[in-house]
Amino acid sequence: MSEPSTVQAVEGLFSQTPEGPRLLGSRCANCRTPYFPRSETCHNPECERSDMQDDSFGPAGRLISIALQNYPPPPPTIASDPYVTYGVGLVDLPEGLRVIGRLLADDPEQVPVGGNVALVIAPLGHDAEGREVLSWQWKPI
Repeated sequence: MSEPSTVQAVEGLFSQTPEGPRLLGSRCANCRTPYFPRSETCHNPECERSDMQDDSFGPAGRLISIALQNYPPPPPTIASDPYVTYGVGLVDLPEGLRVIGRLLADDPEQVPVGGNVALVIAPLGHDAEGREVLSWQWKPI
C-alpha cells in the first residue's frame, strides 16, 4: 500500500463536504456557544450545564484584521524556501466564532479589511516525506 500524497496539517480540524469545506468544532447544546477546535466541555461562565455536540463552521466569513508573517515561523510550521511573506487573517464567522488562518492572496496588503472571505483547503507546502500538507486558509472573494 502506498503512502498518501497529501496529509492534513492537523487531523480532525477541517473536512471537505459536498457543500464545501468546513471547520470541525463543537457547540454547547445548552447555551449554544461554539468552539473551534472541538472542546470536551463548555467554558462559558454563564452556562449552567455543559452539553457538547460536534458542529461544523464555514464556509464564508468577514475579514476583521490582517497581520503579515514577515519571517519564517519555527518548526513544525511549514515555510517555503525561499521564504515568502504571507498574510494571516482574523475572520468573523456567522456561527459566532473568530478564527485565525493564512490568507490565500498574492499581495496580502491589498486584501480589504471588512471584506468577505471564503474557507478553502489549500497546501501549506511539503513535509519531510514529500507529501503535500493541507490546511484551512481564507481566500478573499
